[in-house]
Amino acid sequence: MRRDFLYALTSIAAGLLFSANAQADSFFFSTGNPDDRIATATRQASAGKIETESADDFILSRKTQLTGGTFTGLLPDGFSLSGINDVTVEIYRVFPLDSTNPPSRHVPTRNNSPSDNALASRDSAAGELSFTPALLAADATAANSVINGIHAAPNQFTGGEGAVRGEEVQFSFTFATPLILEAGHYFFVPQVGIDGSGNFLWLSAPKPIVAPGTPFTPDLQSWIRNEDLAPDWLRIGTDITGQGPFNAAFSLVGATVPEPAAWALMILGFAGVGWRARSRAVQEMGTVPIFK
Repeated sequence: MRRDFLYALTSIAAGLLFSANAQADSFFFSTGNPDDRIATATRQASAGKIETESADDFILSRKTQLTGGTFTGLLPDGFSLSGINDVTVEIYRVFPLDSTNPPSRHVPTRNNSPSDNALASRDSAAGELSFTPALLAADATAANSVINGIHAAPNQFTGGEGAVRGEEVQFSFTFATPLILEAGHYFFVPQVGIDGSGNFLWLSAPKPIVAPGTPFTPDLQSWIRNEDLAPDWLRIGTDITGQGPFNAAFSLVGATVPEPAAWALMILGFAGVGWRARSRAVQEMGTVPIFK
């Protein structure tokens, strides 16, 4: 009888645990459609080009597994999408996490910047993500750009490198295995490698975020660095162009990760304590319990 009772009790608790864990919510975040105010380089190192990273932030209110997303930018006029050779997605936390502190003082500030080092990185060349580029417009224009004009203080201000034209392309990417992140504040950094001498330029998005984007607080502005400036970062709007501040056009999808159903385990524990107390009392009384 005792064995049957404990088995039933365990089954109930397991059912409660499974039910709680099954309640994962879908996750979606977007900064909205590009506003074409600025386009910034974000590329891998290749012949004649040093590595450059552009970053924009997002917040997770719960532990979340990210499965993929999108980002939108410009490729050179007449560029064949078959010339895209690699896509990388990196996740940074907010300084001073994953960073040397105090910083080098080569930039005006590191407050609210991405950290020195990436928390996670997924690369299509390594089979860690797959991507699909889609041509949205054969001829698109951004009013300003930051490509090579990335300099340490006191020479950080350039005003930008002027208007740029190109093909507007949206990249959809999927992680080979979900990327699991704890609740927190993060920066998203995509990089695109292409054949030839051109660049992928990430397009800005409205700041503050508007529909169809998903606003959040605090929404930090976008940052940029190249390998000469690293590990530091500059604010694209405040430091380099004197415009903005800017967001960047991207989205993320996935699902929240439910917290362990501690309450179900507690029920099992309390029930077990109660059963042991009852059994002890019965033994002391010299009687045998009868279950109906």
